[in-house]
Amino acid sequence: MEKAVLNATLRTVKGKKVGALRREGKLPAVLYGHHFDATPITLDLREATRTLHGLTASSLVYINLDGKEHAALVREKQRDYLRNVIKHVDFQIVSLTEKIRANVNIVLEGVSPAVKDFNGVIISEMDSVEVEALPQDLPEKIVLDLSSLKKIGDHFTVKDLVVSDKVHIHAEPDEVVVIVTLAKEEEAAPAAEGEAVAAEPEVIEKGKKEEEEAE
Repeated sequence: MEKAVLNATLRTVKGKKVGALRREGKLPAVLYGHHFDATPITLDLREATRTLHGLTASSLVYINLDGKEHAALVREKQRDYLRNVIKHVDFQIVSLTEKIRANVNIVLEGVSPAVKDFNGVIISEMDSVEVEALPQDLPEKIVLDLSSLKKIGDHFTVKDLVVSDKVHIHAEPDEVVVIVTLAKEEEAAPAAEGEAVAAEPEVIEKGKKEEEEAE
């Protein structure tokens, strides 16, 4: 994947005044991390939106600040969902010589024969997994091919996740990631409800009868 680089400038504007930056097409952000004090920065909103699109929590992005590039991970993105724009980003600077932990998304691809042929249902037990590696060795995603799940009960466990030998997965090897189960047969719920409604007057009538006999 092409190296992701964002050009940044130091930001002195804070608080409510940040809104003015956004109106100018700027994106406020914070850079912090490895031997680096938290530093407010400003990015170009259009450039940042384009560059950050598709990056995951384990994707490296390089912040170019004052002519120096800092390797970083995106730790938090605040979004204005009404306008569909990014409002703020937190970047964590990382050392390329020290291992770190990060969550990596598990992506399901392909079609399971058990779903097509046996009315199976794919149950995903894990959407992501925590791994440890040097920042540049972190996988952006882990792909599982569902086409190898051929019958009901077939499954993937953590030990089936394929990663580089430079990556350590922090999860039990036998923990289930994905499993194929049999789809439940549709129950005749409307009929059952109808029976309940029909039964209700009988109980009321019985109660009335008992009251009349008591009198």
